[in-house]
Amino acid sequence: MLILLPPSETKRAGGSHRPLDVGGLALPALAPQREAAIDAMVALSADAEAARRVLKLGATQADEASVNTALRTGPTLPAVDRYTGVLFDALNAASLDGSARRWLAAHVLVHSAPFGPVGALDRIPAYRLGAAASVPGLPPLRRLWADAVSAALGESSSFVLDLRSEAYVALGPVPASVPTAYVRVVTEVEGGAVRALNHFNKHAKGAFVRALALARPRVSTLAGMLRWADDAGWTLRHARGSRSVDLVAK
Repeated sequence: MLILLPPSETKRAGGSHRPLDVGGLALPALAPQREAAIDAMVALSADAEAARRVLKLGATQADEASVNTALRTGPTLPAVDRYTGVLFDALNAASLDGSARRWLAAHVLVHSAPFGPVGALDRIPAYRLGAAASVPGLPPLRRLWADAVSAALGESSSFVLDLRSEAYVALGPVPASVPTAYVRVVTEVEGGAVRALNHFNKHAKGAFVRALALARPRVSTLAGMLRWADDAGWTLRHARGSRSVDLVAK
C-alpha cells in the first residue's frame, strides 16, 4: 500500500546540517523536474520583492521567501517532521517509535510543490512554494509535474490511498492502471446524509495515518483497507465502482 499526503504551508525551521540530496529522494525519475524547480526558486529568491510578489506574501511575510535561497545548502529534516499544521500535528510523527516511523518511510509519500512526492523520511529543507504559484523560468507547476509524477506512480503496482488535496492531485494524478481510492472526509448529518469537512478534514487524515502507522496492517487492496478500518473503529464507506471512499470523521 502507498499513501499520498498533501504538504502543509507551515513548516518547522532548522534541521541537521545535511544538505538536500536530490538523488536520494523517493521516485528518483523525478530528478530533472526537481532540479529545474530548485534552480528556478533559488534564482527567484535573489530578488526579494519579486519573490514576495510571485509567492503572494504579504508585507509581514516577506522574510519567508528567504528560505528558498538555501534550498541546496540549508539544513534538512524528514518530510513528516518538516511540515506542521493540522494534518501533521494530528499525525505527530515525532512521537512515533522507530517501527512506526519505518512504516511511514515504506508506505507514505508527501507531495511537495518543489520536489514532487517525497518519502515520509526523505530529508528536505524548509521552502516556500504553493501548488498554484507560477515561478519565472519554470513551466506552470501542473505542466512540470503532472505527467512525470503520474508516470512515476504508474511504476508501482501497490494499492494507492490518496489523501491529497485537489490542488496536489492535479500535480500528479494516480494513473487509471493503478488501483486507488481518493479519500474524502465527511461527517454525518441529520437523516443519514453526509457533508464534506474543511478544517477537520486535515485532522482526520492525520489521525487516520497515525493509526495506520501504529497498527502497521498488511493491507494491499481497498477491500483489505475497508476491513482493517472497520476492525480498528474507523468508518470508511465505498460505493462499488467508485475510485473514492468517504472517511467519516470521529
